[in-house]
Amino acid sequence: MKRFFQIIGLVSLMSFSFFYTEKIVSIVKEMDVLMVKIKEEKDKYYIEPIDAIIDNNYIIPGLSGREVDIDLSYDIIKKVGKYSSNLLVYKKIKPKISLINNFDKYIISGNKNKKEVTLLFKVKSNDSITNIKNILDKYKIKSTFFVDGDWFSNNNELVISLIKENYNIGNLGYNMDYSNSKFSWMNTIVNKIGNQHITFCYTENDNKVTLNKCMIDKSYTIKPNIIVNTNPLIEVKKNINNGSIISFDINEKVESELPLIIKYIKSRGYNITNLSKFLEE
Repeated sequence: MKRFFQIIGLVSLMSFSFFYTEKIVSIVKEMDVLMVKIKEEKDKYYIEPIDAIIDNNYIIPGLSGREVDIDLSYDIIKKVGKYSSNLLVYKKIKPKISLINNFDKYIISGNKNKKEVTLLFKVKSNDSITNIKNILDKYKIKSTFFVDGDWFSNNNELVISLIKENYNIGNLGYNMDYSNSKFSWMNTIVNKIGNQHITFCYTENDNKVTLNKCMIDKSYTIKPNIIVNTNPLIEVKKNINNGSIISFDINEKVESELPLIIKYIKSRGYNITNLSKFLEE
């Protein structure tokens, strides 16, 4: 029994010593001039998150903020031995109101604080995307192809290849009709085999059936704010703004003017991204 109490006493003493040592290390760290400097400077680099804007059935994505990761920044700067703001490490602050779990809303724009636009191409059953893709590749642009179910069925390997090349694949259902349950199968292929974790539906008009079907399938419903018709370049020039979602049919007019459209968009200082990146918060 005496031996038992000796062991208990020794363990208690070791635990107390460990706790005491940890406490001392923590105090020394807090008093370090490098730690003091990091805490003095951290507010300069704080960026407040921006909440998503929700208006009835419509949503515009928010933006994440950032703050200095004090402990990780200290560990890195301590190794260098000298403070530099370039060595600060940041952690993301997510907006309180976000796209996450808001599948019951139409996405009508990107965040207006980002000078970005995105290009969508509607791919019907017999369309060829070869010319469009060649142009996009030439200018190193990534876009989103919204593909019809029949086109998807006949081009499974091309779909997977496009995703691997960092294009996004959106879902047009069958002739822009999402009542056919096969559209969920399309999303499964895109998600599980293509490894594109976000799926998208498309509409040009408010459509409760489409919105509800896509919500159940956990797909975001995109409602573009620029739908190009007869004069692609003129319509883009007239309507483009921060956060524009620009939708094109695939036809000879679009193919002939797409290089000029891309050059114009870039000349205005806009970044062109695929939907996944465009909607990042």
